Amino acid sequence: MPAASLEVLGLSAGYGPTVILEDVSFSVPAGGRLSVLGRNGMGKTTLLMALMGLTKRTGGEIRVGGADVTAMNATARAIAGLGLVPQAREVFKSLTVEENLFVGLKERPRSAIAEAYAMFPRLAERRRNLGWQLSGGEQQMLSTARTILGRPSVLLLDEPLEGLAPVICDELMAVLTRLADSGEMTILFVEQRLDSALNFAERVVILERGRIAWTGTSDTLRDDHTLIERYIGVGALH
Repeated sequence: MPAASLEVLGLSAGYGPTVILEDVSFSVPAGGRLSVLGRNGMGKTTLLMALMGLTKRTGGEIRVGGADVTAMNATARAIAGLGLVPQAREVFKSLTVEENLFVGLKERPRSAIAEAYAMFPRLAERRRNLGWQLSGGEQQMLSTARTILGRPSVLLLDEPLEGLAPVICDELMAVLTRLADSGEMTILFVEQRLDSALNFAERVVILERGRIAWTGTSDTLRDDHTLIERYIGVGALH
């Protein structure tokens, strides 16, 4: 499935009676990338859950490639092209690496798993290991590769670098950067590591208490320490 534009128009959403996101609007062109920043608890994960149809929407619209997916459930949105790499990774612990990857193939041939092993050679080495036998970094690679194998047109990444060793972060970011550079998928990158987020995408959205507090270029934010301290935290660049 080719990359598709993502448009979010006045989106409000939450859980049960609690509204977390309020009137959030932004767009990402087909094949583009956007980083989403903000302190913990400001609505970043809720935003991705809302895009996937996993929260209660109270207002707004979501369009993928110009098509309105707002009324679709999570399964239909996945078919429409949205793919999520969740913060919790959600690896099937009782399945092998290869069996986990089969889940992500959807209707693609089994031979396509070779793409995952090319992206992450470490997974090829561990293909017979069960999910629970993998390190945190290996589980993140598996979760990421499994979603990418489904060829989503819009890839949603929820803090993929959380808790990972620097060498694993570098390996994962190299794969994501190559994918972004290819233009094969539109990527929404939620991340706490400021440098990684700014280096990955030219444009940034900052969430503050469920609303967009700032949007602009990565270069502008990198050079404005007042903005960083206000919305991200003191010392975020160190």
